[in-house]
Amino acid sequence: MASLPDGNTIRGKQLAQAAGIPSNYLSKILWTLGSAGLIDATRGSGGGYRMRRHASDIRLFEVVELFDRQRWKQRCFLSGEHDCDEANQCPAHDAWRRVRAVYTEFLELTTIADFAIPCATRTGLISIAGCDPVEGAGPR
Repeated sequence: MASLPDGNTIRGKQLAQAAGIPSNYLSKILWTLGSAGLIDATRGSGGGYRMRRHASDIRLFEVVELFDRQRWKQRCFLSGEHDCDEANQCPAHDAWRRVRAVYTEFLELTTIADFAIPCATRTGLISIAGCDPVEGAGPR
């Protein structure tokens, strides 16, 4: 979706095909993204999915937080049953803290646009990925 021109939509089946995942699994992901206000869905002929905000305005952190139910970044690497803190350090504490810090920085500094493949450079997936306006779909 981030590769689409602003306002264009793409059908769920096309997204599933481009991502190589089952449509029913993708629909759950899309529902979560829609509930969080990251995408819009339009039903009916000419409908589809589109980004609600520009991809460069959506930090990867926002997306990962939607699906990261265990909040690993605060859990102890070795036990996972308690928070990783200075008072109860495990043998991996210092190394795990550094890994978490780098990963968190990556999520906070990276946007969805950083992963979007420009339509002009896309090979083999142009019609699947919706870089060309989808028949019956378009700007909303």
